[in-house]
Amino acid sequence: MIVYAECEFFIPASHSLKDKRAVLQRMLVRARQKFNLSAAEIGHQDVWQRTRLALVTVASTREAAEREMQRVLHFLDSNSAWERLSTETDYL
Repeated sequence: MIVYAECEFFIPASHSLKDKRAVLQRMLVRARQKFNLSAAEIGHQDVWQRTRLALVTVASTREAAEREMQRVLHFLDSNSAWERLSTETDYL
């Protein structure tokens, strides 16, 4: 089972693309190391305080894939440098 999620985040303390990239890269690297996950920025690349991420995880069952995605989202939400605005999830 494949779970695909698109998440939009607001980064209020970011005042430049460099600030945004620092927060974004730190979280994506940690998430990839910690979870069974592929992740990439897919939107708002030229906007200082917003980002849109695509997250994908694969597991043998739907429940396991959903559980892993929820763990990833909880991890991303734990960073006080940004705030999740929306999440869209799809199952393939």
